[in-house]
Amino acid sequence: MFSPRDPADVDRFFRGLTEYAFYGRLGVVDPALVDYVSLLLVRFLRHDRVATLPGVGREEAAEIADVLMTVRRHAAAEEAVEEYRQIGDYTLFWSGVYPEALQRFPHPAGADQVTVYREAGKRAYWLASTLEPEEAAAERALLERLSHEYDLCVEGLAEVRRAWSEAA
Repeated sequence: MFSPRDPADVDRFFRGLTEYAFYGRLGVVDPALVDYVSLLLVRFLRHDRVATLPGVGREEAAEIADVLMTVRRHAAAEEAVEEYRQIGDYTLFWSGVYPEALQRFPHPAGADQVTVYREAGKRAYWLASTLEPEEAAAERALLERLSHEYDLCVEGLAEVRRAWSEAA
């Protein structure tokens, strides 16, 4: 029986929804990508992760494009990879699961905030992929796919949210 109090059950529930959305509804068969998105969803559904970005407060998160510039220029490559990955994850989660919440933060240039988030997320994953060491080829390739398939992942997360609503 499903118990929302058992973390393993919650993880399986969201993994199943993610696989259903990507494999069944979208026809995307990329296990590594789907696993990554599934784990991202579970991580961000834990309340303490939803509003966190490296070195950025909640009110500053509205300017996500500027957040890319906050990654320490002199940080070690592995630290920069993790910070860029966090930015990509953050933008992917909000763009895919709660895009309507992004509209609360109008962009000063008048651009659609969802579009700004998507572009920043694609760039963050791409930058992380370029900084990943050569010996981590699989991780590098996954980050590059996340950048190239970002819009598909947003669509997949929107499908997860729809399936989640139907299951409730």
